[in-house]
Amino acid sequence: MGISLIIAEVSKIPLSMLIVAVNIPFIILGFSTISKQFAIKSIISIILLAITVHFLSFPVITHDKLLIAVFGGFFLGAGIGSTIRGGAVIDGTEILAVFVSRKTSLTIGDVIMVFNIIIFASAAYVFSVEISLYAMLTYLAASKTVDFVISGFEEYMGVTIISDKNEEIRRTPGTSR
Repeated sequence: MGISLIIAEVSKIPLSMLIVAVNIPFIILGFSTISKQFAIKSIISIILLAITVHFLSFPVITHDKLLIAVFGGFFLGAGIGSTIRGGAVIDGTEILAVFVSRKTSLTIGDVIMVFNIIIFASAAYVFSVEISLYAMLTYLAASKTVDFVISGFEEYMGVTIISDKNEEIRRTPGTSR
């Protein structure tokens, strides 16, 4: 999506067309490395995103850039996470993130953030550093929301038990080690 936005700004090609065109190589990667079903669901999701971007206009709720970045990131992450939980993606970086997360110990959200930092550096050059920094904040919020939606609340909770019987508690069947 970030690459599509940058190309649209530079070339004046409609964003909806670029969303589909730029993601084609990533869909091929998803088809060959993840699964045919994943690629088909992703194609449908990306086409629906392109149609939505092309035909729907959304009202401006606020002009506060910080609110836009934080809450936009939250809702973006919720949408991305829900799509991934459904077995698809809506962006090429997400396909790369799913692929890389399967090969490494990184989370999908962390991988998306790394790829987007590269895209944001390009955006700083094309747009401005300020816009790029707000975009980074948006994707920071989005990446953490993606992890929350995919992994659930359990990953973000921990309990410390202090006891003289800590070994017995640790070895209790059904507990995490």
